[in-house]
Amino acid sequence: MANSTEQLHPPAEKKTLWAWTLGTFFGAGLLRPGPGTYGSCAVLLLWYLAAHLFQPSFGALATGTTIAAIIVTLVGIPASTIVARESGRKDPGMVVIDEAAGQLIALVAIRPDWPHAVISLLLFRVFDILKPPPVRQLERLPEGTGIIMDDVAAGLMALMCAQIIALFF
Repeated sequence: MANSTEQLHPPAEKKTLWAWTLGTFFGAGLLRPGPGTYGSCAVLLLWYLAAHLFQPSFGALATGTTIAAIIVTLVGIPASTIVARESGRKDPGMVVIDEAAGQLIALVAIRPDWPHAVISLLLFRVFDILKPPPVRQLERLPEGTGIIMDDVAAGLMALMCAQIIALFF
């Protein structure tokens, strides 16, 4: 199995602008070190800003976050497939739309305050980096599906753990 640094073939000369823009989550994936963490933090900040700017009810925030996670996931699969093909890498590190999808899932039913948001972020990053089963197995799916779905699973695991933690504070 190829890793993100292994070149599968030479990079494409032309890049598909929409796929690279979304795949790198508007450039967050180009930041170093730790592009995945930058992508997750960008999503967290946008979610927190939206929650406090629009002040939706908890149910409306959860619904909006769920819809956003679904849209990012569905758009992220073709975008990450294109970036992977054009970069010549199986899972290019600059693709962070998968972290955006996973982090949104981890935020679905989280109270919009800093302590709960940070717990969600930390749990998601831990599950995304460690890739416990079944996260690692989903990474083996083809192209953009594998790139995205392991982060979706990590987001679900983070959400479940965050809900348990939230019971105690």
